[in-house]
Formats: sequence, structure tokens, C-alpha cells
Amino acid sequence: MPSKFNHRGHALRRGRHSELGQVYLVTAVTERRKAVFTDPLLARVLVREMRHLHDERHVESLAWVVMPDHVHWLIELGSAPLPKVVQRFKSRSAVAINRITGETGTRIWQRGFHDRALRQEEDLIATARYVVANPLRAGLVNRIGDYPWWDAVWL
Repeated sequence: MPSKFNHRGHALRRGRHSELGQVYLVTAVTERRKAVFTDPLLARVLVREMRHLHDERHVESLAWVVMPDHVHWLIELGSAPLPKVVQRFKSRSAVAINRITGETGTRIWQRGFHDRALRQEEDLIATARYVVANPLRAGLVNRIGDYPWWDAVWL
């Protein structure tokens, strides 16, 4: 059965536009689903890049979880369009990861990303809980609090 995260993710952007102030749930997957982020140092790199984009006001980071081979990020768009935000996030994190691992030009991320714009009536807290519960559903931990790579503004 094909993965729901496949190499056709770049096609998701065609014909779509992003809106500043809109809330999106973004998923980005590592190349070949390699478990890059089992290394705590590399997971911290990802968290740092999310915080940079938040601090630069490109996004308001609402909730996120770094899984071994992908990241889920619930954001409200700020000063930059969604494709540019994700491109910066993936590019900056890939450069930093390659620097740390001593690699040059190694692909960290699959092309594209999956996004879902949340409607105003959708429950953001329920979506955030869904995001941060990923490690529990994946069987990585028995309690959400035992997993170190997540955060949410409400929890």
C-alpha cells in the first residue's frame, strides 16, 4: 500500500494559494522516510528552525511534534506565504543537519509537503491535541509527556 506521504507532495501546491492569518496543519517527511530525528541533536535543530520562523513573525507556531521521520506543525501564517515558510524551514534545517553530520548536499526532506487549511469553526485545541498525540499513537511512548519533541500553546 503506498504511503500517504509520497514524492508527489510537490503537486499539492499547484493551483493553491495561502492566506496570511490562515491556520494550516503542515506535514513534511524525510527523504525515504529515514528516521533522522531519533538523534536528539538533529531534533533540536528542527525545533530551533521552527522557533526562528516564529520569532521572525513568518508564522505563529501553535503546536508541533517532531517524529522520527516527519514533522507536523500547526501554524498561523504571519508575514510570508506558506510555500516560502516551508521552503525556508526545510532548507535551513537541511543545511544545519548536513553541517552537523558532516554531509554535503544530502537530501533530508522529500519534495513538497502536505498542508490542510483549517476552517474557522474547526477546534484548534483538538487539532493541537491530535498533533502532539502522534508519538502515543505511533507507540513511541506510553504517555504524551514522556516524548520530548512537541509543544502546543494551549497545553
